[in-house]
Amino acid sequence: MAKTLIVPGLRNSGPSHWQTWFETRLPDTRRVEQDNWERTNLSDWAARVREAIDAAGEPVWIVAHSFGCLATVTAAFERQDRILGSLLVAPADPERFGEPTALLKQKLQFPSLVVASTTDPWVKASAAQYWATQWGSEHLNIGDAGHINVDSGHGPWPDGLRLFEQLQAGELHR
Repeated sequence: MAKTLIVPGLRNSGPSHWQTWFETRLPDTRRVEQDNWERTNLSDWAARVREAIDAAGEPVWIVAHSFGCLATVTAAFERQDRILGSLLVAPADPERFGEPTALLKQKLQFPSLVVASTTDPWVKASAAQYWATQWGSEHLNIGDAGHINVDSGHGPWPDGLRLFEQLQAGELHR
């Protein structure tokens, strides 16, 4: 089984977060660490994701959350052939973080799924749909789920793990 990279968002994903729970369930998983979890900088964060992809030594799966989705997508444009697929959960709105959007408007060349919510305080459902379309990703809105994090009741998240397993098995259609 290929390696999986976990790419958290702002402030990292704590011990009760679903990404941490994924790490205990998925074999050969590594968390991408950032120099500063309190300050978002897309180019710096994407560089760390690229470094982790390169260090894996084989193609990887990526599970990203919030600002980690933006870092993942930015890194992916330069490492398309090294990524098997990506689960992009509650992607942050780049405009909210003052990040340029022009460079994010490309298609990913691997299977990807954007999972979003109608009640996410960090990104409007319409913005998540827009970015999924820009990236050529499948889009799944799971309804009233907040930011799909611990605050919204997403510690262990079996439904999310099933979605990732479906993505890995090629059961999601672009």
